[in-house]
Amino acid sequence: MAKNEKRHHGKSSRKDEAQEAPAPAPEAATEAVSEADPNPARSKSLSRKDYEKALRELHVELVKMQEWVQHAGLKVCIVFEGRDGAGKGGTIKAITERVSPRVFRVVALPAPTERQKSQMYIQRYIPHLPAAGEIVIFDRSWYNRAGVERVMGFCSEAQAKSFLQGTPLVEQAIISSGVILLKYWLEVSPDEQTRRLEARIEDGRKIWKLSPMDLKSYGRWYDYSRARDEMFTATDLPSAPWYVLRSDDKKRARLNLIKHLLAHVPYEALPREKIKLPKRQGRGDYKEVDHPIRYIAEAY
Repeated sequence: MAKNEKRHHGKSSRKDEAQEAPAPAPEAATEAVSEADPNPARSKSLSRKDYEKALRELHVELVKMQEWVQHAGLKVCIVFEGRDGAGKGGTIKAITERVSPRVFRVVALPAPTERQKSQMYIQRYIPHLPAAGEIVIFDRSWYNRAGVERVMGFCSEAQAKSFLQGTPLVEQAIISSGVILLKYWLEVSPDEQTRRLEARIEDGRKIWKLSPMDLKSYGRWYDYSRARDEMFTATDLPSAPWYVLRSDDKKRARLNLIKHLLAHVPYEALPREKIKLPKRQGRGDYKEVDHPIRYIAEAY
């Protein structure tokens, strides 16, 4: 992977590598971000024009990566985790809006059925892992057990501890099978989370995003902080590290994450022949059908 990064994204320095490694988070989540992230928050907002220009360029690279993943038969698994309102959905949408859903597959599993509850915990996630030529994005993943299930009492402390102990072994098996595994934690501040959840309440376009579980978990900020810290301690390993993204600024967060993703999946731009549209055939003996067409009313 390092060889490909050097060829396509420039030579990486030891300083860059150090910036990517997430530091253990202290108890206060806002402090965790400022201490772990070497880049201070920017006060100037990124303009819509600059954001769309940068996103367009990144989308072109994502298409190149998509074509290489298919060509080379790579298997890529991307895990998104974070608090409610951290921006996981919007970031995933920014990644996938210009690529093929046949290659980029988003997995957002519902609550487990009674049958699934009786299975080995990781069992329902395994069938969704990528095959050759696929990129699978988990919008929340097996780490539900380390986060929401643990905090909200849907699993016992013994089950949560067992999960944290066994997960590195499972992920090592996934990586050993040839999967490129990337794990992202989106870190949002308390004030910004409040603003986003209130916006969901007030906006009829966003109300569907607000679940009863969001409301119950909102008040348990530091329970989630402790769960996150223990999850990092147990599962942030050199072979499967956690990458933490500060997500208060949505536009910058999306751009930074896509850039990081492109740097961690080795790809090359495949040669492409110049495309020219063929000449369209003449009308010949074609006649319009004598049948009433039900056109949609043009209300706008």
